[in-house]
Amino acid sequence: MDLILNRSLVIKKNMIEESYELCLDKQIELLRSRNFSELNIEYLIEELEGLNKSNERELESYLIVLIAHLLKWEYQPSLQCGSWRGSIINSRNRIAKLLKQQPSLKRKLPEIIPEAYIEAKEWASEETGMKITLFPLNCPYEESKLLDKSWLP
Repeated sequence: MDLILNRSLVIKKNMIEESYELCLDKQIELLRSRNFSELNIEYLIEELEGLNKSNERELESYLIVLIAHLLKWEYQPSLQCGSWRGSIINSRNRIAKLLKQQPSLKRKLPEIIPEAYIEAKEWASEETGMKITLFPLNCPYEESKLLDKSWLP
């Protein structure tokens, strides 16, 4: 029995290494046909965790851009321009779309916003020439304001 299990694990590992797409397609096919006994559960867990992390990184990336442009908008009002407004609108649209596609990400916002703020503050400091210490220590924008398409500081 151990020999069969070990051989099965080797076959599954080789299948994964040979072709990511083929392996993923095979797992999808097995799920659709409800052939659960043939599924590579460890592989599926890794893929789902990876997908979740990827979506969180995507959300954080949009938040960094959004917050950086909101900071520039607020702290350099004389330089406000259409490209900043366009970037703010685009970021909010992308965030809204991502949250609609994956509503579970919304509960991650309180965790992701502070992390995104750190990078956004660095970016805004670099682009404005302002000292980073002139920006608040913590994100000054509430989650509801960040997601409100009509709000500007």
